[in-house]
Amino acid sequence: MSEMNEKLVFDRPESVIDRPTHYCPGCHHGVAHRLVGELLDEMGLAEKVLMTTSIGCSVFLYNYLNVDAVEAPHGRAPAVATGVKRARPDHFVFTYQGDGDLASIGMAEIMHAANRGEKISVIFVNNTVYGMTGGQMAPTTLIGQATTTTPAGRCQTHEGAPIRMTEIIASLGGVAYAARGSLDCVKNIRKAKKYIKKAFEFQANGTGFGFVELLSACPTNWKMTPVKANERIQNEMIPYFPLGVYKDVSEEGGIC
Repeated sequence: MSEMNEKLVFDRPESVIDRPTHYCPGCHHGVAHRLVGELLDEMGLAEKVLMTTSIGCSVFLYNYLNVDAVEAPHGRAPAVATGVKRARPDHFVFTYQGDGDLASIGMAEIMHAANRGEKISVIFVNNTVYGMTGGQMAPTTLIGQATTTTPAGRCQTHEGAPIRMTEIIASLGGVAYAARGSLDCVKNIRKAKKYIKKAFEFQANGTGFGFVELLSACPTNWKMTPVKANERIQNEMIPYFPLGVYKDVSEEGGIC
């Protein structure tokens, strides 16, 4: 009988705490946590991190990353991160927020922090729904998507169109880097990691504000299996929220 060879594809980053997850099956927050943890280790940033989380499913990040953290009120993470970075400019500061938190309750905070060009990094997890509080419509909820507050599906006439945050952020003068990735498949996850790394580099070298949106699944509130949720990202979310780099001040040109 021939010997079987095993290849380790990836291991738990040192910055990620070894503990069971409380997230729902198929949720992509764990994938996002791993990418951030890997980069903190690879870039040697873990010892000087002060991360800021807000309210929503994103708030539990401090249970999974072994770095110092500050919890902000709902939507206020960019404002809190601004204060933290200005008080401790020698530290690496990033926020980790969901779509209800960043694009609704915290819209003013993210817009002004970005426009000022605060030297922080923002990870924005977009699953088109308020996940923690029961599945209500979020600013990014797609037209026709059923939620607890739009049981017949979101209607553009009544609720407006879904907000494309990366495009808005990229248009602001203080922004050094803005990109949108997805966590639905290995190919897109690898690209997403490159986007996050570039945003982190912009802060590490003192260039300015970096923003990365991550399209993510919420099978529980979407009432789908994890497999179907991934298919929804590919078939519905990516066509409306195109992936790519929307602003990079280190390069010429627009979207790439």
